[in-house]
Amino acid sequence: MGAGFRHAVIVGKFQARGIRPMLEEIAHFLLDQGLEVSFERETANATGVTEFGALDPAEMGQRCDLAVVVGGDGTMLGIARELARWKVPLVGINQGRLGFITDIAINQYKEALAPMVAGDFEEEHRVMLEGDVWRDGERIFEGLSLNDVVVSRGATASMVELRVDVGDDFVANLRADGLIVATPTGSTAYALSAGGPILHPAIAGWVVVPIASHTLSNRPIVLPDSGEVRIGIVAGKDVSANFDMHNLASLMHGDQVRVRRSAFKVRFLHPRGWSYYATLRRKLRWYDGIT
Repeated sequence: MGAGFRHAVIVGKFQARGIRPMLEEIAHFLLDQGLEVSFERETANATGVTEFGALDPAEMGQRCDLAVVVGGDGTMLGIARELARWKVPLVGINQGRLGFITDIAINQYKEALAPMVAGDFEEEHRVMLEGDVWRDGERIFEGLSLNDVVVSRGATASMVELRVDVGDDFVANLRADGLIVATPTGSTAYALSAGGPILHPAIAGWVVVPIASHTLSNRPIVLPDSGEVRIGIVAGKDVSANFDMHNLASLMHGDQVRVRRSAFKVRFLHPRGWSYYATLRRKLRWYDGIT
């Protein structure tokens, strides 16, 4: 896998409080492995770490060839969108319960990272969604998602009515609490809790899942990721569109959310021997009852 990495950046944004000693420990471990080490700027600001250079996403993309993300899947989602355009590979170290995409336990990071930074790892690429919101022929919002784009009703509203098209083909009118368009990565997030299927990351598709549909015949559907999914707002109050963690509230009747495959992919690195199925088994407890 080459001669290994040269410059790592450490990210721990959303769980920053109280983890400064662990971040510094990981930073010194990487230094001992012969890497130059920087901190993502918000992580450095939140933790007060000043020993290492602080970089914003563009600087990370230009100068770093590895991102070590300490936290949960939410932390990883945030930085993955930022670094995808720079093709910087990401390694996830989880402080609590192991995530779907942060799969190295904090107490095992040394054994996992040492061979990885030397160039011995498994690599996988995950597709992303890009989407935008159109109103009266103008684009008023755009976003990237690693997990999903969700169009849903407001907290006090009863439901939304949505028109779903794929490209120029009309698919359905839907009365529901909302609709999820998820990547294979996002198929194990909100889409799964709404009754959607799990999509293996090697499948080039989206899963489109109604949320609490008012019609029993509205079922989840898997679509090829080559087309554009268009979601029109027909009726409903306080409708919002959520791109992973970026939210656009108060959509209006006639607005359209358009979703398609992004040109960027996220590069995840895993320890040698990593298995997607083992991740599912662990997170979904598919081993219960097996002795």
